[in-house]
Amino acid sequence: MTTKGSKNNIQLWLALKLVPRLAIHKKIALVETFGLVALFPDKNKPSKLTSANGLSTKQLEAFQHPNWQYISKIIQASEACKSSIICFNDINYPQLLKEIYDPPLVLFVQGNSELLNAQQLAVVGSRSASVTGRETAFSISQQLAQQQFVVNSGLALGVDAAAHKGALCEEASTIAVVATGLDQVYPASHKTLAKEIINTGGAIISEFMPSTPARAGHFPKRNRLISGMSLGVLVVEAEMRSGSLITARCAIEQNREVFAIPSSIENQQAKGCHWLIKQGAKLVEQCADIVDEFAFTNKPSLHLKRSAHNNISIKRQSTQGENEETQKSLSNDALLASVGFEITPVDKVVSRSKLPVEEVLTRLTMLELSGLVSAVPGGYIRMQ
Repeated sequence: MTTKGSKNNIQLWLALKLVPRLAIHKKIALVETFGLVALFPDKNKPSKLTSANGLSTKQLEAFQHPNWQYISKIIQASEACKSSIICFNDINYPQLLKEIYDPPLVLFVQGNSELLNAQQLAVVGSRSASVTGRETAFSISQQLAQQQFVVNSGLALGVDAAAHKGALCEEASTIAVVATGLDQVYPASHKTLAKEIINTGGAIISEFMPSTPARAGHFPKRNRLISGMSLGVLVVEAEMRSGSLITARCAIEQNREVFAIPSSIENQQAKGCHWLIKQGAKLVEQCADIVDEFAFTNKPSLHLKRSAHNNISIKRQSTQGENEETQKSLSNDALLASVGFEITPVDKVVSRSKLPVEEVLTRLTMLELSGLVSAVPGGYIRMQ
């Protein structure tokens, strides 16, 4: 399978992706200022970048001497697992993703890359969903497919799998966003489901390079793509501490709509959905509740209501000023004080912050995406 775009263009974007400890929004700013080609040397001229651009010695080294051999191996590995490489400037790159604060510079895509700009609705929920939860996810996704929405989810157990299957039941295309390299399927039990997604004209995408295994910190990053590619996020079942609520929070940051399905007050799997509804997420009983929201764009939404709820204080990311406010907010995150300027193991961050491991991993990921910390072998390093 051939990769999308010129090979040279792909090589340059991969080289930029591999520059260490430099936040994505800063990399994009460099491209906008100098142009992609000018960031890297060629036979006739050196890179335009110097230490005056606020780059560290290691970062400048990565620009001046990219590991072209390693980059070629990434391209070959992508071709070997029948995936295309979609770069930030590619026509098939999801335009909605360009609106978020930290869009991936490169996407690896198996299947129909032209589907990435289709009208999408994310359906997410608990991996250990109840039978009712799985049936609801299946039914709603089936109805969304009938309404010409592409269902987007994470290929996980429980609600995610039911959502994909609901769309496939209509012989409709669906998109799976995964947290591993595309040379593997996680969980392995979903290999048949993954093949069916591809065979039905769908797509499986990842920002992680081939051979990347599943790691806890990858899933929050994956979740921001699920919401970022979609017009809105529907949470079917979710506990109070769950990846689905991370996806909902990402949706709020990205100015996407948030929907939630209620359940019995005795259902612990629904506590997260009930909490979202209290914060202003739209209560959904049937597919029409979602379709109507997009038919009448002047309706109140979670983004308008959340100012009355101190628990949801994340700023919208649509303007430069608002991005700065979010950066400032993250800079004041109390967890940041638990990360040193030396390598700090995650267990030490947990011990210092006295927070649950899942919450620590989530917040570390948000700090990393904003360039405030960097993941390194053995833990994290504070960058500023």
